[in-house]
Amino acid sequence: MFYKPNFDVVKRRYAEYWALENHQRPLLWVTAPKERPKTAAGSPILARHATLRDRWLDTEYMLAAARATFDRTYYGADALPVLNPNLGPDLFASLYGVPLVFGQDTSWSEHTLTEWDEYVPFCLDREHPYYKKIVEMTIAASEDGKDAYLVGVTDIHAGLDCLAAFRGPENLCIDTLESPDFIRRGAMDLFSGFTELYRELAAITRRHQEGKVNWMGIWHPGGWYVTSCDFICMISPDMFDDLVAEELNAELDFLDASIFHLDGPDALRHLDRLLELPTLHGIQWVYGAGQPTASHWIGVLRRIQAAGKAFQVAATPAELPFLLENLKPEGAMYVVEARTEAEARALEALLP
Repeated sequence: MFYKPNFDVVKRRYAEYWALENHQRPLLWVTAPKERPKTAAGSPILARHATLRDRWLDTEYMLAAARATFDRTYYGADALPVLNPNLGPDLFASLYGVPLVFGQDTSWSEHTLTEWDEYVPFCLDREHPYYKKIVEMTIAASEDGKDAYLVGVTDIHAGLDCLAAFRGPENLCIDTLESPDFIRRGAMDLFSGFTELYRELAAITRRHQEGKVNWMGIWHPGGWYVTSCDFICMISPDMFDDLVAEELNAELDFLDASIFHLDGPDALRHLDRLLELPTLHGIQWVYGAGQPTASHWIGVLRRIQAAGKAFQVAATPAELPFLLENLKPEGAMYVVEARTEAEARALEALLP
């Protein structure tokens, strides 16, 4: 692989990580600005678009910007060059008719399902322009990336997060009390759409690469994907069991493997329930902006390891030695952004 020449070695380490058999060392995803970019494409990409939406939908711009990033980035230890075609976290909701608004760095949905009297099943629109666009982008990335970088399946937020994109978080909170059947039935309707979209995009990425990746960056030889539900920060453990568990377990049964994206301290009330799920392989712990960094949460990371699960967590360069000393290597993965290539190489040297 052009941007990761030792990929054959690294993918074996990922296979060991999934099996909790990386006994010698944890995985370390460390990146840094490269001292000497491979090509002139390392210079910033300049593009003119009439609107932000035009920029987001420009497939050629996506490819050029990704190549520029790869050229400028040092991928140390187990870090991988990954292009994830992306139209924002509410793309999936848009495929059911929810309008998207495109900003500088993300997009978001307009909550159009403000009133409803009778339940109408949700149906994925394969003819939607954004469906066709994300397929187009994935095909283009797969062709461009062969033998150079990995291509991921786009960000798919199904379940209650998609319902929140339809209804708005405030209305969905009321629905948990007044219309829980709407949530249960809606989540399972969306599960069907999730499997349909995932299968199509995953089949495209298989054309020119082995295994799967996504926005989390982790490589797996089979069909893996992130599971998540940021809305759980709003609900109790009992509501988790009633409203989230069925759809989540359906996703886990569908996938070969999954790591749950656990986002923020308010989500920690659900950690023990997640750790009890036999088909869930791990937890990505995201402590959130304004919170203490990874070493503060070592108790959480130990709970994950004690349950026989893998974890991924972002860490600062300064705290990496403490984490290496106080946590087992099996199933551990640290994501670190170094300031320089020299600092990244020094962090790599900490590993056995």
